[in-house]
Amino acid sequence: MKIPFYKKLIPRSIRLNILKGQIVENLENRDLNAEEQEVLTFLKSHSLHIFPYNFPEKYKPKDILIEKDSEKGLLYTLWEGKKLYFKNGHQRKKAQVYFNSLLLEQDPLSPHRYLTENFDVHAGDVIVDVGAAEGNFSLSVIEKVKKVYIFEVEKDWIKALEATFEPWKEKVEIVQKYVSDEDTIDSIKLDTFFNNGQTVNFIKADVEGAEAQVVNGAAGLIKSQSNLKIAVCTYHRQSDAEELDKLLKNKGFVNHFSDKYMIFHYGKSNVVKPPYLRKAVLRGIKA
Repeated sequence: MKIPFYKKLIPRSIRLNILKGQIVENLENRDLNAEEQEVLTFLKSHSLHIFPYNFPEKYKPKDILIEKDSEKGLLYTLWEGKKLYFKNGHQRKKAQVYFNSLLLEQDPLSPHRYLTENFDVHAGDVIVDVGAAEGNFSLSVIEKVKKVYIFEVEKDWIKALEATFEPWKEKVEIVQKYVSDEDTIDSIKLDTFFNNGQTVNFIKADVEGAEAQVVNGAAGLIKSQSNLKIAVCTYHRQSDAEELDKLLKNKGFVNHFSDKYMIFHYGKSNVVKPPYLRKAVLRGIKA
């Protein structure tokens, strides 16, 4: 979607303040549930934030320790006691800001958190991580799982992923392809990749609005599995939550959304409109 020229002339801070006012007005004119009321209360005394809650205030990029691995030529920090490497081109301040965003996303109170106490990866599981980027999700479970398939197409991340998972390289496979509902030169269906009756226990997909294609391209795999869990992001587009919830239910999953909301106002193609608040992660279990 092309951004109107007049919006380009308005400073981002002012545009966000205007958007905040629109969201507050919308919420004040609706009957709200408890979670929505919590967002309204926050916005009345804070600036607009993608996570409209108090928990982000405890994270400061400047407090994050970034080290340089001179042998690998990459910056890294520690994620749950394990080295997580950044792609080439990341400077320390940029790495601090990036890692701070990961801490926000996976805070126990964050709507973006993939796992919970009751929705978790178990010892010996086989994991599929679609849209891995830096690989923080896979790194968080790497010590207890049997196998991880990491799908990441961005070339700049591959060297960093190889460095991060070098201690566990015997059980990690990095696949440089998009995951979709068709097979092309650049993309592959999970049904095509897992075509020999392999067991998969957990699928995580964070692919900027293409989560439905991932699910549709895994129809056969999903049908063949029992006790399968899936966590998909539902905030990139306005309709994602409703559409993905319906799609997974039709494939035999019992679903529940993560608690709280996101206000996702990034991306040129993202249209921010009522009801503004978006559910962030859908967790499904197929018996």
